[in-house]
Amino acid sequence: MLTDIITNDLTVLFCGINPGLKSSDDGHHFSGRSNRFWKVLHQAGFTPYQIEAENDTSILDFGYGLTTAVARATSRADELSSEEFDHSLETFKNKMNQFQPKYIAFLGKAAYKAFSGKKEIPWGPQDADFCGAKVWVLPNTSGLNRGFGLEDLVTSYSEFYKNIF
Repeated sequence: MLTDIITNDLTVLFCGINPGLKSSDDGHHFSGRSNRFWKVLHQAGFTPYQIEAENDTSILDFGYGLTTAVARATSRADELSSEEFDHSLETFKNKMNQFQPKYIAFLGKAAYKAFSGKKEIPWGPQDADFCGAKVWVLPNTSGLNRGFGLEDLVTSYSEFYKNIF
């Protein structure tokens, strides 16, 4: 099982769609070999060094946290049903209201689409806040996301970083 890495008043709460099977098995966020999250986070300027997945809790030292929109682990995010997002929404809202991050960065469009009810959303900053937090939608760093190479991911995350600092 994957546990949230979260505390009050974070600058950014990064929200993955759901845990991958490896992350769920070993209890560390973004631990799959092909996931580029930790590399992208560092190269985009969020951290002064690349955090290793087994040290994922150290992300709190930088004012960031990690959560998922849906708790159930799958090998692919597209295995989730719309009902699973619907059932997760209230829990997610309660978490945001409790911890009050300044920004929620949704990794991929799926969770934010489901939670906002919007059919089309752009990459980047969103018009509406979510439970008082500003929202950005960033490309998912999963190795299954073939639409974004490492350079594209770093560019997107760097733009977000420059806009919040």
